[in-house]
Amino acid sequence: MNFAEVLTKDFLLTWEGRINRQRFWAYFLVYLAAYIVVSLVESVIGLSGILSTLFILATLFSSICVAIKRWHDVDKSGWWALIGLIPLVGGIIALVFNGFIKGTSGPNRFGEDPLGAVSPDLAA
Repeated sequence: MNFAEVLTKDFLLTWEGRINRQRFWAYFLVYLAAYIVVSLVESVIGLSGILSTLFILATLFSSICVAIKRWHDVDKSGWWALIGLIPLVGGIIALVFNGFIKGTSGPNRFGEDPLGAVSPDLAA
């Protein structure tokens, strides 16, 4: 996977389909690096929270889409993304499922396996 694959329209602007952990972490790390740069620029020019707030608002939809696709990969509804709204515990649960739990092998109700694995039922 290269940087261009992370920034595709289908990846950032739709919530249909599935993504694997690698693409989730790639998005997360690019987002984090960009946020740090925005925060540093903001502190250098003396703005207090304006640029970082605009950055968060500008990237909110794509972040939701990525989270929903990751929940789809572990065969959960995209509504599970709302668990992150529960203070402390919700964020930990979301991090564990999205960042560390392997997705469903083979196709599931949300689409084909992003790793290209064949379902054990179909392989027999």
